[in-house]
Amino acid sequence: MHVAVRHRQLVLLGRDDPRTPLATIPCEDIGLLVVDEVQSTLTQAALVTLMEEGAAVLVCGRNHLPAGMLLPLSSHTEVVWRVNAQIAAKKPLLKQLWRQLVQAKVRAQAANLPPDLPARRRLDVLAREVRSGDPANVEAQAAKVYWQALFATSSPLDKGGIEGGTSFHRDPDGDGVNALLNYGYAVLRAAVARALVSAGLLPVLGIHHANRANAFCLADDLMEPLRAFADARVCEIVRREPPELTPATKRPLLELLTLEVRCADQTGPLMVALHRMVASLVRCYAGESKRLEIPEALTGGADLPDSPAPDLPC
Repeated sequence: MHVAVRHRQLVLLGRDDPRTPLATIPCEDIGLLVVDEVQSTLTQAALVTLMEEGAAVLVCGRNHLPAGMLLPLSSHTEVVWRVNAQIAAKKPLLKQLWRQLVQAKVRAQAANLPPDLPARRRLDVLAREVRSGDPANVEAQAAKVYWQALFATSSPLDKGGIEGGTSFHRDPDGDGVNALLNYGYAVLRAAVARALVSAGLLPVLGIHHANRANAFCLADDLMEPLRAFADARVCEIVRREPPELTPATKRPLLELLTLEVRCADQTGPLMVALHRMVASLVRCYAGESKRLEIPEALTGGADLPDSPAPDLPC
C-alpha cells in the first residue's frame, strides 16, 4: 500500500495497479490513521497534510501492535498560557483529578459486568472508597476483582484457552485476548493524545503517571476510565471470532472512536467527547472548575454492530 496526497485528499494506492486509487479520503475528515502493513510507504506530503489537519498517525510493527505515534505540533493560540497553567497545577488539584479518574474507571468496569454479579457490587463499593490521590490503591484492588469476573462472564472463551476466566492474566506483552486489549488501548491512547495536543497541553506532564521514558503520561491518565470501552468491545469480539489480531478483529477496535457515549449533558461519538473531556481539564488547570467531564458508555454502547461495516482498504 502506498499513501500519497492529492488536492488535500489522502490517496491510497495498491501495488498491482499504482495508477488507480483504491480510495480517496479528505484529510480534514481523518482523526487517526493506522499504518499496519509493514511494507506500506507514505509520502512526506501526506504526513505533513495530515499534521496540518490535526490528525494523528499510528504506526504498527511486525506484530501488528502499535510501535509509534506521530502527533501535530499544537497551533492553539493559547498554548503558552495553557502549558504554564498545566505546569503550575498544585498537588491537591492533581490528587482530586486522579480520584475522579479512578472512580470513573472502577464504575465503568462495574458497568461491564452483569448487574446481579457479586463482583459488580464489590466494584460499586470500591468506587465509593476512592479518596484523593487513591492512597489505598483502590484501582489495583478493583482490577483484581474485575479481570477475574469479566472473562468468566464472557464465554465462550474456551477457544482462546481461557477456562471460565480463571486462567486469564492481564499481560501487556501477551497474545490472544491480551493482544486485542493492547490494540484497543493503543487506539484510545492515540486519540486522547491527539485531543491533548489540539488543546495546547503537553501529554508528557501527567496527573498521576510519571515516567521519564513515557512521553504520554497525561494521555495514560485520561484514558484510564476509557479502557472499559475496549474491554467490552473485546468481550464482544471473542464471542464471534478467535482471539487473534486480524483485520476482522482490529476493525471493531478502531471503530471504538465512533462509539456513542455520554459526556456531561451531551451524547455523541467518543472522538468528539474526548475534546470535551480535555476542555474540562483545561478549565481545572485554569482554576475555573474542579470537575472533569468523563465520557460514559450508553446502555449497550460497546456492543458490536449487528451488520458488518463495509470493507475498506487497510
